[in-house]
Amino acid sequence: MNYPSLLSQYPIISDQISQSALGIVLRELEQVLQQNVTGEVAEFGCYIGTTSVFIRRLLDTVGQSTARNFYAYDSFAGLPEKTAHDDSMAGLAFKSGELSVSKKQFLQTFYKANLATPITYKGWFKDLTPAQLPNTVAFAFLDSDFYQSILDSLRLVWPRLSPGGVITIDDYQREALPGVTTAVGDFFKGKPVNIRYEHNIAVIKKQTS
Repeated sequence: MNYPSLLSQYPIISDQISQSALGIVLRELEQVLQQNVTGEVAEFGCYIGTTSVFIRRLLDTVGQSTARNFYAYDSFAGLPEKTAHDDSMAGLAFKSGELSVSKKQFLQTFYKANLATPITYKGWFKDLTPAQLPNTVAFAFLDSDFYQSILDSLRLVWPRLSPGGVITIDDYQREALPGVTTAVGDFFKGKPVNIRYEHNIAVIKKQTS
């Protein structure tokens, strides 16, 4: 596996994900790449590019940056308004507009690291058009903190996810952000999927028929 060497070689540029959680995301991505699952790589909720640059580095390391497109989506306006699903005394610091960075700042993270930028779209997930989305997805990382944003991104990704593809979701079973877990539960209710999680990262694999 290549991801442990990347984690030891490069610093994590913000506190938005732990090294343990990032390692799980990269492990699952590398397994999907090794299994040659059809489709592109997508990230919904990329902030300054903390996880994004590691996704690009892994794609580069295994020689799949040319074979697969990497899509990144963010409002670049910070967090949206909460819904009732997101209420938590432990999550009072998470407010509308928090974690706001510009698209330019996000892209500069790649320029500074001398990495190719993803195909990047600015906007709320519910407003994305089919033309802005890949036809098929092999791997997706969802990191959008609140109920509606997670639900919107799952609605976009799951129908496009290839058999054998994987979705990873940050902040699952995290007390401060209960909307994430609720959205996952609501979306997959009645669907024959297995949801496992480590270090607040949910991992959901689409079964092959």
